[in-house]
Amino acid sequence: MQIKEFLGSTVLDKNANVVGKVENVDFNTETGKIETIALTLQKNIFSRDELEISFDDVATIGAYVILNKEITQETEEDAAEEAETVEIEIEDDE
Repeated sequence: MQIKEFLGSTVLDKNANVVGKVENVDFNTETGKIETIALTLQKNIFSRDELEISFDDVATIGAYVILNKEITQETEEDAAEEAETVEIEIEDDE
């Protein structure tokens, strides 16, 4: 497989859930080996748009890139519940 075929590949976690697509790869310039893979995450499912994973977390590469770990999904609703609430008090100077 050539790198241009790898970029844009769909990434699945170990439970076959779609995580995102391969956006970029980071090579070790001395060894030529891939160290990390940057993923573009599907919008409206995850709270973040990008995720970087170690190449060691890749189980197989073929029609799909399959990870050997689970990636937890967080919906926007879950993220909103976890967001910090700020309260502002206004004092009356009368």
